Amino acid sequence: MPLPPEFVEQLKAANRIEDVMGAHIQLKRTSRDYVCLCPFHSEKSPSCHIYTADQHYHCFGCGAGGDVITFVMQYENLPYMDAVRALAQRAGLTVPDSGVSEDSSRLRQRILEINRAAARFFNTTLTRDQKGEKGRMYFSSRRLLPQTITKYGLGYAPDEWQYLTDHLKEQGFTEQELEISNLARRNRSGGLYDTFRDRVMFPIINLRGEVIAFGGRIIDGEGPKYLNSSDSPVFKKSRNLFSLNFAKKTGEKRLILCEGYMDVISLNQAGFENTVATLGTALTAEQARLMKNYADEVLISYDSDGAGQAAAMRAINLLGEAGLRAKVLKIDGAKDPDEFIKSRGAAEFRHIMDKSEGAVNFELRRCEEGLDITSDTGRVEYLKRASEVIASIASSVEREVYISRVAADQNIPTEAVRTQVEGLRRRTEKGSKDRQWQQIRSFAKERSEDPQSIRDPGAFRAEKGIIAYLCRNPDELAYVLNNVSAEDFLTDLNRRIFSDYTALLSSSSQADIMSLQENYSPEEMGRVVSIITEYSELRLDRRSFDDFVKHLRTRRDRSSDKPAAQMSEDELLDLQKRLLASKKNGVGK
Repeated sequence: MPLPPEFVEQLKAANRIEDVMGAHIQLKRTSRDYVCLCPFHSEKSPSCHIYTADQHYHCFGCGAGGDVITFVMQYENLPYMDAVRALAQRAGLTVPDSGVSEDSSRLRQRILEINRAAARFFNTTLTRDQKGEKGRMYFSSRRLLPQTITKYGLGYAPDEWQYLTDHLKEQGFTEQELEISNLARRNRSGGLYDTFRDRVMFPIINLRGEVIAFGGRIIDGEGPKYLNSSDSPVFKKSRNLFSLNFAKKTGEKRLILCEGYMDVISLNQAGFENTVATLGTALTAEQARLMKNYADEVLISYDSDGAGQAAAMRAINLLGEAGLRAKVLKIDGAKDPDEFIKSRGAAEFRHIMDKSEGAVNFELRRCEEGLDITSDTGRVEYLKRASEVIASIASSVEREVYISRVAADQNIPTEAVRTQVEGLRRRTEKGSKDRQWQQIRSFAKERSEDPQSIRDPGAFRAEKGIIAYLCRNPDELAYVLNNVSAEDFLTDLNRRIFSDYTALLSSSSQADIMSLQENYSPEEMGRVVSIITEYSELRLDRRSFDDFVKHLRTRRDRSSDKPAAQMSEDELLDLQKRLLASKKNGVGK
């Protein structure tokens, strides 16, 4: 049996969507509702709307949407029941026994338990076991204080094949759980061995204080310098940041972004708790959006070598797309922040923070690399590179400032630089028209889910109209079912929504369509909410419903039996062009 509807309503009432989302994202009031930068895709202007009356959200940019449960599922990457439990805990409610099979939730909980047990074991080995002497010597050489080791739960994995595996088995964990958690692996003969051996260990902790993964640094010998947990049911490395659980508590609107765990820990120990790092990979768009939830500005403190500076350039672009101001710390006389803080101290590090250069200045300085700007050839190449940097600046006032600066530095007319920059901007704007085709490609992507949504957008819209009518008029269920059935639908997801919702209404005339999310993914719930939002301002009566049904049946009768997945590229391209033309002309709206 599913959760009692009464409990779900109580849960939502106790967790207002604006309060829950507002705890993670900066909301801006607009009349009775709110808008925000969508946490699920990069954007500079807010396209995510929070509707307080209906208690749901919808992003007009990427299509994400749902109620407060959907948001927690999507934002924290949780299955339905775990999201319910998190909200129940927040509101001080007890979740009733639903009687529903919760295998995925139980597995997730077991992985969190095994990670917690492993973190304790690694830490105990480091601090109390003779086998941890090597790890203690390493952290001592890095000048870490005991309280810092305790704060981060640092540990050590001895150079033994089954040291952790044997311990966790004794604790009642299965071999399958050890594998899924990435704490153990299989050898060629099928035996199990520890993933982390002879490494100092860094637990990765999420914003709820749960150990979700590990990073292990080799002390000596062969192997990768850092070994990080692979993705698991509780961990996605592209969506998490090391030490964000501490950084968010500072309340500062500025974060320091480093490359490595030790950089973060050293800076944290020196008093800079607003420091985070990526998890063994380059910065991702998801991580940039995650930082936007807690900061307005990011100071990039990467290694001073060529690779670190190149990574800083890539990070600048991602942070800018997420709506963050980016600055770059110039670390002279040290290869990384850890070395700098140890040799120069916290006061000097704060000084270079205050003197950090903006992203544009950093990029312009990088434009000079590898060039002899005293030569004509070098100057021309520099001006080409610099013009590209300036052309990417959105503010016309800011563009003028840098145009004048570059022109003065190179002793050439300002108008020459401005002409080059504006020419680049015109070409960029022309290229932006390709975004229309990106929308078409998204329809092509739906071939495997709802093939007819490409072949017949008119029928697709009629199906959505029928669902929207039923949402608006649940008391019309009998009339609806007398005139249309799930078999009349051409698209798979709309057919499923219609079938499930009519079944739900048959058991309870007051059922909310949001109740479907127990068996729907957040992406599918986004489609549900988009239907509600799209038709929220339109008049929906029996006449409009009858028109939807007539249109759907006419289209169905005319439709070909050939699925879109089997169409040739030429046929698909033709359909895409027709769809684009219909959107431009307002057909099917």
